[in-house]
Amino acid sequence: MKKLILPLLLILTVRCAMAQNHKSEFGIQTDNDSYLGQGSDRYYTDGLFFFYNHALDVKGNAKLQNKIIGFELGQKIFNPRGGNVPSAAFVDRPFAGYLYIGSTMNYLFKNESNIKLGAQLGVVGPASGAEAAQTWVHKNFGFYTPTGWQYQIKNDVELNLSAEYNKFIVRDTAVDFSLRSYVNLGTGFTGLGVGAMVRLGVFNRLFNSAATQSSVIADNSVKPLVKHEFYLYLKPMLNVIGYDATVQGSLFRSHNDPTSEEITLDPQRLMLSSQIGVTYTTNRWTFDAAATFDSKEVKQMVMTHSWGSVTAFYKFN
Repeated sequence: MKKLILPLLLILTVRCAMAQNHKSEFGIQTDNDSYLGQGSDRYYTDGLFFFYNHALDVKGNAKLQNKIIGFELGQKIFNPRGGNVPSAAFVDRPFAGYLYIGSTMNYLFKNESNIKLGAQLGVVGPASGAEAAQTWVHKNFGFYTPTGWQYQIKNDVELNLSAEYNKFIVRDTAVDFSLRSYVNLGTGFTGLGVGAMVRLGVFNRLFNSAATQSSVIADNSVKPLVKHEFYLYLKPMLNVIGYDATVQGSLFRSHNDPTSEEITLDPQRLMLSSQIGVTYTTNRWTFDAAATFDSKEVKQMVMTHSWGSVTAFYKFN
């Protein structure tokens, strides 16, 4: 019996040492404008997201190198210039919340381009729990009491579809450049954007990298270029806004009811955004910290906005 156990243990040890890739990961992301130390509590003020991604087998596919199905649950909270407004005249961006569940399918090609398709089912309005979440945080962490939520966007169910296309352009030893684009179509969010991504540091190819949410991969024969990604990135983007339910309210309901306190406003049709951040990965973990800077997304906004994001993923299987 001992003669059998020792060879089996040796085989298992070798296989575990060789199995550097993982098929699944679970992640959490938190967004908040306070992370940048500005002392602000305005516009897109808070977000919390949970992710689960699983890599699917693509062996034998002539074009695909990786394919990942993802699921997510998220909440976004929006304020005017502050979360404590004395009257409706100070609402330069509507109070709103967006709570959703969603799924994505990420097709990553051997030429390092990718197409990511997504769908979300969500709700804006009091049913999103945004007011309750912000009030709970402020009460339990000793902040001011939010006021003005009586003006928030009213309840509405949203179905939103999305598509991303990213294309690798050029790479040198420690820097590469890619083009980015997206299209949103739905009852809550409609628009499109074009931009770029620059990475500087040590990184993997885009079909197996944190940069394209593809750190997990089912094929153990695909070896990463580096064991640990560690890079800075810059992502500028030009956005065209068609419709935004967190600004304009329901697409199918009139907003002229004199008895309603709901405040809706007008989105800017063109908006510039830029994200700068740093990513570090290990065999099991992915960590990311970023700052996002937006031009005005609503015509009535009195200033631009920025916020920070912190993300962590754990890989397994």
